[in-house]
Amino acid sequence: MKKLSILFFVLLAGSTVFSQKMITRSGEIKFDATVPGAMDEVIGTNKTVSAIFDKSTGEIVVLGLVKSFKFKSPLMEEHFNENYMESDKLPKTNFKGKLLNYDGKAGNYDVEGDLTIHGVTNKIKAKVAITNDGDKVTVSGTFSIKLSDYKLEVPALAKKTLAETAKIALKLSLENK
Repeated sequence: MKKLSILFFVLLAGSTVFSQKMITRSGEIKFDATVPGAMDEVIGTNKTVSAIFDKSTGEIVVLGLVKSFKFKSPLMEEHFNENYMESDKLPKTNFKGKLLNYDGKAGNYDVEGDLTIHGVTNKIKAKVAITNDGDKVTVSGTFSIKLSDYKLEVPALAKKTLAETAKIALKLSLENK
């Protein structure tokens, strides 16, 4: 019985020590659908993004609430939530994927997985940079999406200010769970 108890505590301690899951609840996603040369910027920033990153497998899950995107103009924020993203009906956006060939070291990696926006899921592949700073890991990257791929239509009246392609920038500072 004593040996069994010791084995249980060794396994429990080992799983805690070797846990490779990292987490944040204060990640940042920036959505930029500004038409080049337009006077008005269409940029929303969400600084309350949650993410879990497993350093041992390279798997990553990111979740953002649509209503948490903040814009310069309250009217733009209202249009974003009510007219385009329908955030009352579709309140979340998420990504579930994996860093390819991730070896636990800092560097640039491809990440691929499923991105869900506006209730539509598409496979994407993008580049991310990983930096290690002691007990923290930062995942950052930028990629573009076509709004129509996520059933987000740009009305004719908005085509001068709202691009049909949006640039998404991601920055996640993760810590051990």
